[in-house]
This record gives sequence, C-alpha cells and structure tokens, in this order.
Amino acid sequence: MIYPVSLVGFQDEVSLYMPDPTQIKSVYENLYAADQSTPFPFWAKIWPSSIAMASFLKSEPSLIQSKRVLEIGAGIGLPSFSIESYVSELIITDNTADAIELIDKNIAHSSLHHAKARYLDWNSLPEDIFADVVLLSDVNYNPAEFNSLLDIVQRFILDGATVVIATPQRIMTNPFVDLIKPFIRRSLVIPIQEMDQVVDIGVLVLSP
Repeated sequence: MIYPVSLVGFQDEVSLYMPDPTQIKSVYENLYAADQSTPFPFWAKIWPSSIAMASFLKSEPSLIQSKRVLEIGAGIGLPSFSIESYVSELIITDNTADAIELIDKNIAHSSLHHAKARYLDWNSLPEDIFADVVLLSDVNYNPAEFNSLLDIVQRFILDGATVVIATPQRIMTNPFVDLIKPFIRRSLVIPIQEMDQVVDIGVLVLSP
C-alpha cells in the first residue's frame, strides 16, 4: 500500500482501513515528482455521495436483502461494507490497484466470506459479471465517460437488475442524467454534512 492507512470507525460498528488524509497530499506529491503521469488518488476519500448511498440502502433494506450486489468505482467501498449483513454476495470493484488492495484488506479485517474485490474498468465491462443490484456513487462527473456509464446502466437493467446512483445534486442536471431518465423509478435528495457545509446528494433508483 503506497498510502499509509489507519482504522476509522463509522456508524453501526463499521470500521475500515483508509488512507490517512493528513499524509495523502505529501505522498502524492512525492510520487508525482518521480512520475508526472501518476493520477491523484480520488479513490482515497469517502465522498458525500458514498455516505448518502449507504444511508439510503440501509433505510431501504428490501432493495438489497439477500441480493447479489455489485459496486462499481467503489474506491474505499463504504456503501458495500455498510450493507454486508443484508446481502448474499458483494462484488466490490475499482480500476485502481491501490483501491483493490485496500478493499481486500478491509474484507479480511471484517472477516467477510461473501465479499470479493475485483479490478473493473467500466469502459470495458467484462461479460462474466452479473448482479441483482448495481451501485454507482459519484461517477457522472466526466462527460467523456457518459456513454460508458449509459452502457453499464442499460446492460444491467436489461438483465433485470436494479441500479442505484448517488451523485451531488449540483450535477443532477448534466446530460448523463437526461440519458438515464427513462429508467428512473424513484429519486430523492439526502443532505450530507461535510466539514462546515451541507452537500445535497441526489439518489436515483433505476429499473426496467
């Protein structure tokens, strides 16, 4: 693990190892000085959308009870770890090796036998991955990714899955949301406290 980690406790007795926020910047700057192609570790923070996703799912257990759940672009994977007691299987994915290593560490720490970490690039979705519920948190920020995200939504919905998306309310009007409107069956806004401000997170439930 490139970034030093520490154990952090969350509500409902969930505890996860995550990168120490006081050290991320300095470690990244050293890595970037050695290789300027090094991407910033956006995965290393728990974003408000992940907190809202976890809160929503726990308030709607019927969506996930005894289901096979896939989280795409999970980063630290707070939503998945928060609902592990409800589901039959968890597949927690990211396209960053460090994130996958940390997810594996947290699976072992939590002694989860029904969860696995998996590398997944949403621009090249493998054919052998299936789920009853798909989680996408804070993903629709880059217009270059919208077509790939739409392909993901359409593929899983055509397979009969439910797709849950959490995204900052300020970008709920971007073109990606317009593209998925035919599938939206429910939407709500969850306010999340972040530092000294409240961030409104939109949660969308999509299904056939």
